[in-house]
Amino acid sequence: MHLINRLDRETSGLVVVATEPEAARHLRRLWSQRLVRKRYLAIVHGWPPADADSTLLSWPLGRDERSIVAVKDCVREDGAPAETLVRVRRRFERPEGRFALLELEPRTGRKHQLRIHLAHWGHPLVGDKLYGPDERLYLAFVKERLSPEDRRRLLLPHQALHAGELEFPWENGSACFTAPPEQWFEDFLDGAPLPEWTGRREESPGG
Repeated sequence: MHLINRLDRETSGLVVVATEPEAARHLRRLWSQRLVRKRYLAIVHGWPPADADSTLLSWPLGRDERSIVAVKDCVREDGAPAETLVRVRRRFERPEGRFALLELEPRTGRKHQLRIHLAHWGHPLVGDKLYGPDERLYLAFVKERLSPEDRRRLLLPHQALHAGELEFPWENGSACFTAPPEQWFEDFLDGAPLPEWTGRREESPGG
């Protein structure tokens, strides 16, 4: 078995696995040549401006040397080029505030690219412990010390980012795969009460 693509720890959705070495090599070439079209769904804080229903975020990314978290990156002038196409699918309100459902199409594949671009744009992912309201939430999470107030600030046990569609050329046509978000994602959109933080499944999601 050959894993072709990876997702951040708390991102749900599609991953590609090849069973044969030749297929794995071909798929990795498609990824390296940027011939794979990826679409994500994201729920973010706030409402993007009305004139931003389709926006290209283009900010270079690199190591965040000011952060106390070793794995954190940021927008920086000397970073690697990164582009994310954003489409606003829906703006909505809940008792906790204003939110938007976005469709994201990364044009590059930098580490944490979508999360950093959204946070720099002023609309961080709901539930993002590293690029959300306070990076110290990430450290508390790693140490299993999230307080009730920490959880209230995060709203969701997971970051609201879902890899919902993959499309790439294959043989004489193209291959397209889709996967719906998990129920908690849909529940948040529908205005249902926030989920309970009940145990390790919520605090250490796979995907």
